[in-house]
Amino acid sequence: MAGKQAKILSAANIRDLLVFASRTRYPRRNRVLVLLSIKAGLRAGEIAQLTWDMVLTPTGHIGTSIELRDWAAKKGGGRIIPLHAELREALAKWRRVSDFDGVVVRSERGGPMTAVSVVNWFASAYRAVGLKGCSSHSGRRTFITRAARLVHKAGGSLRDVQLLAGHRSIQTTQAYIDGDSDAQRRLVSLI
Repeated sequence: MAGKQAKILSAANIRDLLVFASRTRYPRRNRVLVLLSIKAGLRAGEIAQLTWDMVLTPTGHIGTSIELRDWAAKKGGGRIIPLHAELREALAKWRRVSDFDGVVVRSERGGPMTAVSVVNWFASAYRAVGLKGCSSHSGRRTFITRAARLVHKAGGSLRDVQLLAGHRSIQTTQAYIDGDSDAQRRLVSLI
C-alpha cells in the first residue's frame, strides 16, 4: 500500500467488519475497536491511548463525547468528538463486562493494546472479510469522507470536519476526502 491511501468503506464493508468482530473471542471489545475508527475517526494510536476517563462522566457513566487528550493524539491535537449513539451503546456494553480502569481497549493478555497491535488487528480483520487495500486508517478516512459529505445537513462547514479529525490544516482534511463520481454528475446536472 505504499504511496496509496487506505480505501473508504461502504456500508456493506462496515456490516461485514462488525459481523467479523461479533464472531471473535472478544466481540464487545472488537466492536468498540471498529466503531472508534468508523464513528469517531480515531487513529490506531489514539484508539490504543484512549482511557475511560476520556469517555466517562464524573459519575462514571458513558458521556456524550470523547475528550481526547493532547497527550493521546497525534501532534498534541486533542479534541472533543461527540459520541455516535452506536459507539456510545457499544462502550456501555463493553464497560459492563470489563473490570478495567485505564485504557478502554486492552489486549488479550490484559495490558493496553499498542498502536501496532491495533493496526495488526485491523489488518487481520480486513483480510478475514476479504477487503483489499484497507488498513487501520480506512475507518478514519470513511469517517472524514462521510462527515464532509453530510456536514451541510448539520449546518456545519468543512472546518467542523477538520476539527473533528484533529487536523491543523484544512488541506490535510481535504486530502482524506474521497470524491464521488455520481455526486459530481448530479452536481453538474444542477448547474
